[in-house]
Amino acid sequence: MGHIVIAGLRELGVHGVLPEEQSRPQPFEVDVELRVDLEAAGESDDLGDTVDYAAVAEAVGRVVKSERYQLLERLATRIAEVCRSDPRVTAVSVTVRKLQPPVRAMVDHVAVRIDR
Repeated sequence: MGHIVIAGLRELGVHGVLPEEQSRPQPFEVDVELRVDLEAAGESDDLGDTVDYAAVAEAVGRVVKSERYQLLERLATRIAEVCRSDPRVTAVSVTVRKLQPPVRAMVDHVAVRIDR
């Protein structure tokens, strides 16, 4: 077994509870870690024997950009669902960061991490 990691994928999306969050895109950052059997690909050097991280990154970006959710928890769950659609992915961890959260405190970001 092994892990395929996509870190720091950034995309604009419309997600949030507040009215201003639902009316304009804001930046999100996503990390995904896929648990995959990498043994065959390690032997064959063939993309067909592994999960194509470029395709996963495109699918994750599309979820952030084109779907709308109020909660980061739902957005992270939806991303996990997309990642798990490939049967070779046996588990996934997803971290979603809202880079400009509407909070009064000075924070770098807020985030949700889920494991499926």
